[in-house]
Amino acid sequence: MTEFERIVILTGAGISAESGIDTFRSAGGLWEQHRVEDVATPEGFARNPDLVLGFYDARREALANAAPNPAHLALARLEREFSGDLLLVTQNVDDLHERGGSARVLHMHGELKSALCQSCETRSRWERTMLDRPPCPVCRAPTLRPDVVWFGEMPYQMGRITRALEACDLFVSIGTSGAVYPAAGFVQEARANGAATLELNLEPSEGSHFFSESRHGAAGQLVPEWVDEVLRG
Repeated sequence: MTEFERIVILTGAGISAESGIDTFRSAGGLWEQHRVEDVATPEGFARNPDLVLGFYDARREALANAAPNPAHLALARLEREFSGDLLLVTQNVDDLHERGGSARVLHMHGELKSALCQSCETRSRWERTMLDRPPCPVCRAPTLRPDVVWFGEMPYQMGRITRALEACDLFVSIGTSGAVYPAAGFVQEARANGAATLELNLEPSEGSHFFSESRHGAAGQLVPEWVDEVLRG
């Protein structure tokens, strides 16, 4: 593989599926168990906060039983050994990248283990339930919500992501459906600025035709193989 100097990597639910984390769009996934409008919108939270808080409490509990897989570990190795600039952007709200050893992770859709106070707008690390309305650690108001970007809300740090896409010479998408914007448009942004583009996915995504190269198979196999190629130069 050609040597690159600036890489942007986008990861989606597919990279964590091998760790036992439910994906949203697969058969039997979370969206078949819950309506998006009920558990992943500001309106759903206003209508039935107990349902939403219970949903994310359950996801947080399930995350405690999951472990990073070889794909997470390989990306952490890439971060340690790659001599150029690397930005890892994830749509996932789990912490498997961090537990796999990655230190520089941008969570564009927020994090399960973070609470956002609707009163003082402070973010706090969070591992416990929210269903019992615990007080904010800062202002003590019982107004915490999951620090997760819901449909209709703006993803985090889009300015930084856009600047990285403009500057990168390689964009890699791993385990994404290619169905959720703005992330689904990242490949087109990178291509427009002259970057090479690579998709690593279990099967062709909705945006596969935008990539200059696509490889299909399990992330736990494809990602370590690709990392080996990059580090060999």
